[in-house]
Amino acid sequence: MDKMWGNQKAGISDESERGKMFSDGNYAMFIHWGVYAQLANEWKGETYYGIGEWIKHKNMAGISVEEYKQVARSFNPVNFYADEIVTLAKNAGMKYIIITSKHHDGFAMFHSKVSEFNIVDATPFGRDPMKELAEACKKQGLGFGFYYSQNQDWTAPGGAGGPKKDSDGNEVSFEQYFESKCLPQVKEITTEYGDIVLVWFDTPGRIPKKNVEQLVAEVRKNQPNALVSGRVGHGMGDYQTFGDMEIPFSNIDGMWETVDVTNDSWGYAWYDKNWKSPKLILENVISTVARGGTYMLNIGPKGDGSIPEAASYILLRSGEWLKKYPQVVYGADPSPWDHKMPWGDVTKKDKKLFLSVYDWPNSGKLYLPGLKTEIAEAKLLVGESSKKLEYTLHNGWLVFDMPYEKPDQLVSVIELTLTEDCKVDGTVAVDPNYALELSTHFAEAKNCNKSKHKWMEKFGEWKHIMQVDQWQKDGSVTWEIDIFEAGYYMINLKYAGTERTVWRATLDGDTFIQNQQNASHVYHKYDLGWLKIDESGKHQLSVSIIDGDFEGTSLESITIHKVQ
Repeated sequence: MDKMWGNQKAGISDESERGKMFSDGNYAMFIHWGVYAQLANEWKGETYYGIGEWIKHKNMAGISVEEYKQVARSFNPVNFYADEIVTLAKNAGMKYIIITSKHHDGFAMFHSKVSEFNIVDATPFGRDPMKELAEACKKQGLGFGFYYSQNQDWTAPGGAGGPKKDSDGNEVSFEQYFESKCLPQVKEITTEYGDIVLVWFDTPGRIPKKNVEQLVAEVRKNQPNALVSGRVGHGMGDYQTFGDMEIPFSNIDGMWETVDVTNDSWGYAWYDKNWKSPKLILENVISTVARGGTYMLNIGPKGDGSIPEAASYILLRSGEWLKKYPQVVYGADPSPWDHKMPWGDVTKKDKKLFLSVYDWPNSGKLYLPGLKTEIAEAKLLVGESSKKLEYTLHNGWLVFDMPYEKPDQLVSVIELTLTEDCKVDGTVAVDPNYALELSTHFAEAKNCNKSKHKWMEKFGEWKHIMQVDQWQKDGSVTWEIDIFEAGYYMINLKYAGTERTVWRATLDGDTFIQNQQNASHVYHKYDLGWLKIDESGKHQLSVSIIDGDFEGTSLESITIHKVQ
């Protein structure tokens, strides 16, 4: 496991019975749906921008418990059809569905016997949609599981973020909440809905370890083949769960997943039309699998239970591609190169490599660095047919002759059949066709601090980067790079800071360029200048600060591209 990324211990191996569906499927549907969908991020005439399932929270609308329970009385999702949702997931190429049984708002989307604040007893809908989804998944051959917020409960006395007293004015502890609501509801979702594949716990906060042990034991007793998510707390999950909307830069060992949204919000928000394209969804799926993980993509049904039309379009369009090229994703192994390529990414299965080309080269050439194993056959896949690809070897790079028109408008695939097990030199390579953005993740930091940094664009919309700050006057970051051909290369720096900064980029400890640029509190890309590289092959490229705010300047990445 890369210690820079991921914060939960991977508890079981990919070969375990519980992990087989998880690691072979590689792609799943997440559903955030509850009373909050009825509000759609609007409260008393005001729109709240951010993730919809948090609208009750004090950092958004600050809705009182009584007012929120009043909203539930009008929650009537008459356009919810379980079979349609499961059919959508299946046609999208997803292998299982995980849905919010209870989110932080405390509202149960199933018929709970321990809390009347549930969709059967507290709404005019009067049905248990979780029963219907479980049955539909079983009928159509998809796995089914539940999200459950174990720590936060904003409406139950004693829950984290909830009332401190009950209706009689008595103090209620977290332990009382846990014993009276949380643990019994976990028993309900793990005993009354047939076989489930996963219980996805979330935001453990300061939940005591003994409570986590009880939750895991309850799942193990009732659903021995179900996984427990990495966010259950105290490192007791079966796998790592990365931060929301986070795909790591390098391959990660063990079982892990990343969770993402089709737009910006998990729960439905009326204004949120910032949809990811089908192409971007495919890139995220493939690159997650190429790093060794599983990708779970969220949809947020509306208050009436229907799926936003654009979300359906995204899933069906990308699903059509997955039906044509299933071998690229399902049961595929991660990239031998350990990182993305400038043009796309690579997955592997046995002695086959699948080169997924996100950005088609307009030069008629595609460059593959560092492959040390002989190729038996190279072909460009076009649905069920294929076309043989010619290639040459130059300076240790494979150079493929590509048609000028890409065969697939979303992602094109090259299949390489190797003569033996794959061996590569995974040095980050500078492609002649593309600008290469080099994250500080791949750099060696000296006399400066390299760390993970995240922030929210809108409330709950997370961004994740690796960055270097706390520079000393002799600090530097250094990348090893492989250059295909000599020439002039433009260097750009992406950083945030407080004042004008003088930067230096040095090649092999000798040749350097130096320039001053402005700074902004947000990360922005600035031109540094042209660096002449006289020879192809491997080089050391270093960046350092010569003058400016050493402590407060944060470097995210550099970009290098050949001047044509």
